[in-house]
Amino acid sequence: MKHQTKKCEIQSAANIGARHMTTHPPPPPPPPLAPPLSLLPLFSPPPQIFRFRFSFSSLRCSSSLSEMDNGGNSSLFPLHRCKTIHLVRHAQGIHNVEGDKNYKAYMSPEYFDAQLTQLGWQQVDNLRKHVHTSGLIKKIDVVITSPLLRTIQTAVGVFGGEGYTDTTDDLPLMVANAGNSDRGAISSLDCPPILAVELCREHLGVHPCDKRRSISEYRCLFPALDFSLIESDEDSLWEADVRETKEELAARGMKFMNWLFTRKERDIAIVTHSGFLFHTLAKFGNDCHPFVKKEISSHFANCELRSMVIVDSSMIGSDSSSTNYPGKIPSGPDLPSDVADEKNQEKDTSS
Repeated sequence: MKHQTKKCEIQSAANIGARHMTTHPPPPPPPPLAPPLSLLPLFSPPPQIFRFRFSFSSLRCSSSLSEMDNGGNSSLFPLHRCKTIHLVRHAQGIHNVEGDKNYKAYMSPEYFDAQLTQLGWQQVDNLRKHVHTSGLIKKIDVVITSPLLRTIQTAVGVFGGEGYTDTTDDLPLMVANAGNSDRGAISSLDCPPILAVELCREHLGVHPCDKRRSISEYRCLFPALDFSLIESDEDSLWEADVRETKEELAARGMKFMNWLFTRKERDIAIVTHSGFLFHTLAKFGNDCHPFVKKEISSHFANCELRSMVIVDSSMIGSDSSSTNYPGKIPSGPDLPSDVADEKNQEKDTSS
């Protein structure tokens, strides 16, 4: 998406006397570039809190109270250009506990591919209860998880099936005590598929807690989880002496968001990391009311879930609507009266 800005003409002051020279204020900075996708919290706002206005570049939120009081414009998007995403930060990991005491703990090899704490598993249990009692579990078409131990454990614990029994032919989502969890095996029955994707990983490099195991190891721990989109068995993205910049992380996050629109699923749960969420979501909501911006991009707590609607306003996806109906079946005259009026006026004008 391109933003056009006015070119500013610089007037020469060569013919103006030094004592009478006037200065011109610098032009205002250009507005921040809006992403081709728009993101909004999934809830029904109280009347007159905020409304939305449509622009061809993005879904823009109105922050003008006077505009709202005067009946500001509402936005409208085709349903098949939208997806509902349920963003989840992983539950508490062992690195979170030690890192809270001393930042240098994040540099320790002891916390390589950190697993969940027992408190983290309690957080998983509580979020699992919420997604079941709220009915959310029945709406989710697919769960996408970062391929690190703490996010996979969170994903299978929250969205996976019940306790696994070996009386069935189905593979378990998680074997017993995977990642020193002290948990029983988790079934892959009666739950959405869970897919591991590298794009939604945490900051890459330097911190051992953000380096993943080999996919071969993960397959043994999580037999029914889908790792088919990960190309390298070993972690080829993490470097011991190079830390991914915030800008690079945000760009990767936007690439991930765009990738979501290449998938057919409409309701998607995503289990990922604090840094990934914060720097990616910071790209959204810059034209929204500050309250909405904060809802979108503030830091996530461990095992927090936020539901959002993401809008493809630049034709990234190619899905057609499953509910639109073309009408005129069987075909017949259907000239609307307002169009007939316009045609009649044109005819009268020309005659």
